[in-house]
Amino acid sequence: MASSSSSSCCESSCEALSVALSSVALNSKSAFGKTATAAGGAASPDPSSSAHRDPKPHFPQFLSPTSPSNDHNSHHPTNPLNGSSSNTTSLIWFRNDLRIHDNEALFRANTDSAFLIPIYCFDPRDFGKSASMGVDKTGPYRALFLIECVANLRENLRQRGSDLVLRIGKPEEEVVGMAKGAGASSVYAHQEVSHEEFEMEKTVQESLGKLGVEAKFVWGSTLFHRDDLPFQLEDMPSSYCTFRTKLRNVQVRPVLEAPKELKSLPSLSTLDVGALPTLQDLGLPSLPDGQDGDAAKEPTIHGGETEALRIIISIDALLMNSKDKEVHHDVGTSFGINPAWNVSPWLATGCLSPRRMLHELTEKYSR
Repeated sequence: MASSSSSSCCESSCEALSVALSSVALNSKSAFGKTATAAGGAASPDPSSSAHRDPKPHFPQFLSPTSPSNDHNSHHPTNPLNGSSSNTTSLIWFRNDLRIHDNEALFRANTDSAFLIPIYCFDPRDFGKSASMGVDKTGPYRALFLIECVANLRENLRQRGSDLVLRIGKPEEEVVGMAKGAGASSVYAHQEVSHEEFEMEKTVQESLGKLGVEAKFVWGSTLFHRDDLPFQLEDMPSSYCTFRTKLRNVQVRPVLEAPKELKSLPSLSTLDVGALPTLQDLGLPSLPDGQDGDAAKEPTIHGGETEALRIIISIDALLMNSKDKEVHHDVGTSFGINPAWNVSPWLATGCLSPRRMLHELTEKYSR
């Protein structure tokens, strides 16, 4: 009986963890101050759009000309370096996916290309005032966190034989201009779903099409893949309980491991990879001074994939060193509230994959 009870507790706790994580994946981007989709769910609509006024939301038609199928094996090649690639140059446009692990866009670009140019754009529109409220879209602390995320991504890419091109400018200008200048045949990127990002994707794809460059968008920001949902996006349940029930038997896709080696940048003598921007470069003030004239308060969290994976290890230790009943209570009631579990900023910027987190924690706890 003791063994059966322990097994039941483990299964129940793992299910609670999966549900809790899918809830975090639903809300992490909006919690971090960015309009975002649920784990396969609806994006917060633009106030001026028809989706905001109509009782039944209208979901955008996703742009990917190579939309992933439901065959999981086609998504997860065992070795991206074994793929056949002609003498082609591709861009991988990083957005809210600032990681090298479980990154399908990076996997595909690395497999299909002879040369690869990773690029990230600090879009000035993300650092201005919101049109509806007139408040800053990004404050100095959040911007500093983002800069740290990008810096860590560049470091991880360099360790694998690549680099990260940095630009301050609109992606529809910088990405398209880089593709044209490098003679790229394709641009790979993860799709977003909120209004501004989707409109920008359409502009980028149209501009690339005029140059004969193919835009290849893939899906990868949520715990469950949109193609695996047991309903159409237009039929998204309005309550999370119903959403959770419908997805109870849906498998979360396997995690893509970080590539050990990446294709190099092309030998372009004029390619300037760019420097990391400062807060002032982004039009933001320095960190605010502390109380009573004290020095500026340093951030309590730091950005980057490396830091995100370190936090997962610390959560692993919490699970492994706690009694089953304590862990079950912590997973079921404190996820996202207990600071030790608060991973929303790293999920929002894509430094951490929801699938990777679920895989790591369930594997450790099931032991």
